[in-house]
Amino acid sequence: MNIHEYQGKSILKSFGVAIQEGRVAASPEEATEQAKALNKETGTEWFVVKAQIHAGGRGKGTVTETGSHGVVIAKGLDHVAEKAKGILGGHLVTAQTNAKGKLVSKVLIAQDVYYPGPSETKEYYMSVLLDRANGCTVIMYSPEGGMNIEEVAEKTPHLIFKEAIDPAVGLMPFQARRVAFNLGLSGLAFKEMTKFVAALYKAYVGCDASLFEINPVLKTSDDKIIAVDAKVSLDGNALYRHPDYLAMRDTSEEDPTEVEAGEVGLNYVKLDGNVGCMVNGAGLAMATMDIIKLSGGEPANFLDVGGTADAERVETAFKIILKDPSVKAILVNIFGGIVRCDRVAQGVVDAYKNIGDIKVPIIVRLQGTNAIEAKQIIDESGLQVHSAVLLQEAADKVKELLSA
Repeated sequence: MNIHEYQGKSILKSFGVAIQEGRVAASPEEATEQAKALNKETGTEWFVVKAQIHAGGRGKGTVTETGSHGVVIAKGLDHVAEKAKGILGGHLVTAQTNAKGKLVSKVLIAQDVYYPGPSETKEYYMSVLLDRANGCTVIMYSPEGGMNIEEVAEKTPHLIFKEAIDPAVGLMPFQARRVAFNLGLSGLAFKEMTKFVAALYKAYVGCDASLFEINPVLKTSDDKIIAVDAKVSLDGNALYRHPDYLAMRDTSEEDPTEVEAGEVGLNYVKLDGNVGCMVNGAGLAMATMDIIKLSGGEPANFLDVGGTADAERVETAFKIILKDPSVKAILVNIFGGIVRCDRVAQGVVDAYKNIGDIKVPIIVRLQGTNAIEAKQIIDESGLQVHSAVLLQEAADKVKELLSA
């Protein structure tokens, strides 16, 4: 589950990670009030107004309605409302959104942390994530943080460092010191960075995150180390342990069809193809998507109905798939182990009759318990539903129907 920057920062702060302080607002007037409160708390006189959407690259992004960037500076309280107005209610287009962009309903009013001091400010990149291949957690970091981190990774990969952490042991003090050393720090900044890294790892483990990305991590002019940004993704399978984090979910940032599917217990992911998939089991779903591509089609979705593919569940799955106007055919591929194929077949027939006026061809491949009876139900239904026994046979039927 992805969350907004201001929410991610609140989690980081709760684990002792130093952050750029800020307050969230949903209107220009509220933005001014929050800026006044922030001024009293921190003494900041300039304010950073940051669009809150689930996408990176906001600083380079553009609000289509106003031409404003997604991250702007208000040089005083009198300018906060104007800057917020240029962002709120508009659609922010970044390198990580589609051409339409994402609607901005909230902005974060943050303190100015690039103030003058005895030393120069410096931006770093740091993320904590799971390395599945090696079965460990990795801290990835670079001395060249900021908006151009993608170019750093592409053109100067030697400036990207990794620190592998054994999850059974946790982050060791020498590893935190090595991170600070590789970032070229010394003195107070070195000590502050080791504290920052330790707190960041503690937060990653403590909130069951799948990703923490802090870009930039800032060394201020007085050698403090703080998180200026926070991209946080939480492990959805662990949210039952964190009801307070679950309450942070913003469904308006998610695909509405995926949200609807999740509410009825279906695992659905929207893709860009033309063949809808309805499968039971994630592994079989992946194989089905592969066979669709080999047949010349493109999967329009990943949809796992699970092990209880009864008539009601099948009907719901059909309705969700058919909401995608790009779907030109639907392939149902069910392996009957726990679930009986004849029940699934009856569910397909009942769903077809209940929905009515289905204009795309449906190919049904059922294997396993009572597969013969299932094929008979499909063939005798009198509906425009094509049955198949072998997966290749189903793929060939998809190809035939798409080219017709």
